[in-house]
Amino acid sequence: MIGAAMAAAQWRVATVTAIRAETASVKTIRFEVPGWPGHLGGQHVDLRLTAEDGYVAQRSYSIASGAGTSPQIELTIDAVPDGEVSGFLHEELRIGDQIEIRGPIGSYFAWSAEHDYGLLLIAGGSGIVPLMSMLRSRAAAGATQHARLLYSSRSIDQIIYRSELDRLAAQTTHFTLTHTLTRETPSGWAGEQGRIDRVMLTRRQFTPAGDPDVYVCGPTAFVETIAEHLVAMGHRASNVRTERFGPTGAIRT
Repeated sequence: MIGAAMAAAQWRVATVTAIRAETASVKTIRFEVPGWPGHLGGQHVDLRLTAEDGYVAQRSYSIASGAGTSPQIELTIDAVPDGEVSGFLHEELRIGDQIEIRGPIGSYFAWSAEHDYGLLLIAGGSGIVPLMSMLRSRAAAGATQHARLLYSSRSIDQIIYRSELDRLAAQTTHFTLTHTLTRETPSGWAGEQGRIDRVMLTRRQFTPAGDPDVYVCGPTAFVETIAEHLVAMGHRASNVRTERFGPTGAIRT
């Protein structure tokens, strides 16, 4: 345990090996990280940029790739308006560039196939990133307990990982995918519409039956509201794990 903690605390020089667009404002960046100690689904890293004049900027980003010990990891980055780090990563970063990374970090908001009790996942916007890591980890491990994802996006073109999520839902009966759109809904839309509330959670079977593990990730207000609904529905508070993005949350500008 001490050795793992020491390994996670080390800064490593990571090399960019691939960049792909997920949406108009979201990119996934793949890094080769020599000596990477491995990670669980849901964990994150610290990323550090150092300018020529010595100025240092550091941010935390969720790991998007599934659990494992491969030295190749992926981070999915949302371009935050006026965000100095996300702006650099989107506009300046190129394949072959090197950046310092430290991790993995976080054992609270993490999922392991060794403890598969059923999974309820609720995401708002780029809060899908650590939950996607869990889903990829779950698929690779062949988990058999049912998982559900309720994913809130403003519009259909802002759904991150849309094609991959559709494939995962089509490949197994152990995963149920539900999208809700809060602003623009295309003609023929078969998913939910509007913000997630207790009625929607109940309709989509996000109930405490079976005592599943619950993970909620997104903007601070979104997460706090959803967590309140879940506890009011009967979920044990200790089963509802949350990660927040934003000024009072975890990160990411």
